[in-house]
Amino acid sequence: MFAAPANAGGYPACMLDRLARAISILGHPVLVLPAALALPAALRGGDSGTLRSMLGAFALFAALVLGWSWLQVRRGRWAHVDASQPSERQSLNRILLVTIAIGALLAWRLSQTPDLALALALSASIVAIAMLTARWCKLSLHAAFAVYAAGLLWPLGVVWMGAGCVFAGIVAWSRLQLSRHRPRDIVAGAAAGSLAASGYWLTLHGVQTSP
Repeated sequence: MFAAPANAGGYPACMLDRLARAISILGHPVLVLPAALALPAALRGGDSGTLRSMLGAFALFAALVLGWSWLQVRRGRWAHVDASQPSERQSLNRILLVTIAIGALLAWRLSQTPDLALALALSASIVAIAMLTARWCKLSLHAAFAVYAAGLLWPLGVVWMGAGCVFAGIVAWSRLQLSRHRPRDIVAGAAAGSLAASGYWLTLHGVQTSP
């Protein structure tokens, strides 16, 4: 039998693909966003009840989105849960936009602080940007949310934020390695994530300093 083709570094391509697939799963938007929102509260000893409620809500959201994606594959409507085809991506973006927008509205009505509602609203804006720019590029939501999550770690300091940026870079590599995106898709996603993170802190600072 022929050996698996190796890349320039000597590693079999299939091994890199497996690694990239694992990183891509860990870097899924429905995982990195709740982690970025819950980590500061957990490390700073935030209210445990609020933290559990937040994680529970995100777990439900992740289960709904991933379960719905799996169902599309089972029904033969999608080729893969990654939703890489244009029609698949449009369908996924619609369900993401509606689900996140509902979550933002509920968080705004039920929570005592604007942080979570604002974070979710800006998450919805990232998905909206992806939908609006679909004619020109397939904006990488993985890259966008990884960069956004890194920006949300700003209160923890430069080290945590830097680690988040490194992770975002690794996630971006995984999407290129799996041929899910082109470089311009990654750049577009990183730009959208950076804008969302900047908007989060600028808006939150304005809310906190207003009389």
